[in-house]
Amino acid sequence: MKITIPDDYVGAARQLPSFSKVAAHEVEIWSDIVRDPAILASRLRDTEAVVLIRERTKITEQILSGASKLRMLTINGPCPHVDVEACTRRGVLVCASHPRQPRGAAELTWALILASMRNIPQEVQRLKSGQWQGSLGRSLRGRTLGIYGYGRIGSALAEYGKAFGMDVLVWSRQRGRDAAAAAGFATVATKEELFRRSDVLTLAIRLVPETRGTITAADLASMKPGSLFVNTARDGLVESGALVAGLKKGRPAFAAVDVYDEEPLTRTDHPLLQLPNAICTPHLGFVEAEQLDDYFSDQYDRILAYASGKPVDVINPEVLNHEHFTGRWSVQET
Repeated sequence: MKITIPDDYVGAARQLPSFSKVAAHEVEIWSDIVRDPAILASRLRDTEAVVLIRERTKITEQILSGASKLRMLTINGPCPHVDVEACTRRGVLVCASHPRQPRGAAELTWALILASMRNIPQEVQRLKSGQWQGSLGRSLRGRTLGIYGYGRIGSALAEYGKAFGMDVLVWSRQRGRDAAAAAGFATVATKEELFRRSDVLTLAIRLVPETRGTITAADLASMKPGSLFVNTARDGLVESGALVAGLKKGRPAFAAVDVYDEEPLTRTDHPLLQLPNAICTPHLGFVEAEQLDDYFSDQYDRILAYASGKPVDVINPEVLNHEHFTGRWSVQET
């Protein structure tokens, strides 16, 4: 099979042990940033399978129209950037499931919290410029960690907070609050209470239509003096422009951000990058070797299952009745 992996920015795929699973196939990997649908369609012209890396590449009708040999797409996680209906019409199988424990995102979140509380980026830069200490850091012990969302990432963050001696508060859907309470963590009655009481507040919820813009300017304005707001989830969770405006007013006092309204973010004039009280990283949450190896391994397994005639994790099973598939194989139960 010819397999294409677009948007492998750091050239990770070939470096990881999981690549051995598809080494016998023809694999084309693109590390540059391309958003022109015509160019993407041209690159996928002879491709049979595409391994998508989260939401980096949008799969649209225009791209599919130029990828006449494409038979399957695979992705770990949600796929709002894939036109599944168009794939189904064209007989392209979409295979997806949730990734394994997303430890990378939780660990990066904690790294950003520590970096912001102890002014690490600023102090590193001072030292490199020939200067010594220039700021006072802040301790985590005894402060309140607010976690908005209690799933796999939120629950990991709660354990980190506990290990650092923080008071952990959780706001989530009822199921999440019940799980947090069962694990021994305090919950709050409203989102507004979470924002008012937290010294450090981090988002651990998915971006879906119901959660878009759920964090408002009023929420941020209600945060404590000296508070830290952390977003390693999705930019769209926050009302447009609210975080920049809030940081300029001092509520929250600080922010640590890994996600943006435009990605990849390559322009240096983005408002967040201009603020001294914001630490910004280039969406590194899941970009670590072990997690990416798991991530690619799962996707390669789906390609091999497809090649063996027993596709798995299919989210558009109607395609199996398409002319490309009739009489050749059926869905394997997963």
